Amino acid sequence: MNSFKLTLLVFLFTGFNCFAQSEAAVVKAVIDQMFDGMRKGDSALVHKVFIDEVKMETIVTSANGEGQLRTSSLSSFLQAVGTPHDEVWDERLLDYQITIEGAMASVWTPYEFYRGEAFSHCGVNSFQLAKLSGEWKIIYLVDTRRREGCK
Repeated sequence: MNSFKLTLLVFLFTGFNCFAQSEAAVVKAVIDQMFDGMRKGDSALVHKVFIDEVKMETIVTSANGEGQLRTSSLSSFLQAVGTPHDEVWDERLLDYQITIEGAMASVWTPYEFYRGEAFSHCGVNSFQLAKLSGEWKIIYLVDTRRREGCK
């Protein structure tokens, strides 16, 4: 009987671990879709991964070294993505740290941003996602931006 319990525990743990990994892969795909849409200049593709009421913020450091919070709207972000521009907007994610608890996911992604081949800035994104009606959607996005100390 002990071997049955051990086998059952291993099966349950392995099954849960596979479920968590597959959910993480789906969450990662949502983030990837956003950046694929940015590279393509496809605002409709980007729009699909957000709730309409998403909160979007950027933390920057002012010239005097103070942190400043800038809030933007999804509509202005989508307009910027969809407006034709000469260079590809290429945000290169350096890592994904994904944590999931039920219908909530948190994703931390350090990045480097390029306009075409020219380096622009670096920082980190922090995404909060919710699984709504069976789909993962971005409900909050905050990022940092800096030009120094990037590599």
